[in-house]
Amino acid sequence: MNPQKVLITAGANGIGLALARAFHASGANVGICDIDAAALERAARELPGLLTRVCDVGDRPAVGAMVAEAAERLGGLDVLVNNAGIGGPTRPLQDLDPTDWDAVLRVNLTGTFDVTRHAIPHLRRSARGVILLMSSAAGRFGYPNRSPYAATKWALVGLAKTLAVELGEYGIRVNAIAPGAVAGERAERVFQGRAQASGRSIDEEKRIGLANQSLKALVDPADIAQLAVFLASDAGKSISGQLIPIDGDMQRT
Repeated sequence: MNPQKVLITAGANGIGLALARAFHASGANVGICDIDAAALERAARELPGLLTRVCDVGDRPAVGAMVAEAAERLGGLDVLVNNAGIGGPTRPLQDLDPTDWDAVLRVNLTGTFDVTRHAIPHLRRSARGVILLMSSAAGRFGYPNRSPYAATKWALVGLAKTLAVELGEYGIRVNAIAPGAVAGERAERVFQGRAQASGRSIDEEKRIGLANQSLKALVDPADIAQLAVFLASDAGKSISGQLIPIDGDMQRT
């Protein structure tokens, strides 16, 4: 079978880079976009044959050009991983600047819409089309002071389920992945900030932060990537329209 042709948004850092590494290791031909040009260059040096392009998924004209170029250079598309997203501000809804709300929706939700809209014609020509949307534990629970982020992550679940119904007749499977607290520099900064504010140790803040999980560990980005590879493989050929948590069995926020 020919290698999968995979496009990953925000693929140069964090979960996105883990996704690129995992699909590359599986033998796929991989293209990524990101707003971080330096990180794209590092990823290209690490992963031979990786296709890269600077693109902000919140920029509608840029998205159309990016997807067209990726499909042309990869020779089509079999898998789209909508990974791009921003966290937005942390404050009560009544205190939100409307421009912050608009920015989160533009990237997390409308950006996913635009990338997917342009990718669907290419995926319909594939005999093994797959779309994965990166939701979050915030797409399962309410998140105080994170209304735009949580709203978009819930919306992505509805979008995935709707697309699964719309595209099933073309053999395209659509699922959403919902990571919990993910290991990495961002999580470490969060725990450091909490420790400074509370006077507790970083380890104590981690214990408190993981108290709502059955498994007391942060999620490894590589595990999220392996889940994505599985869902895009023939082993996942009967899975569509699902929200799949990977969060250490998180019970609440």
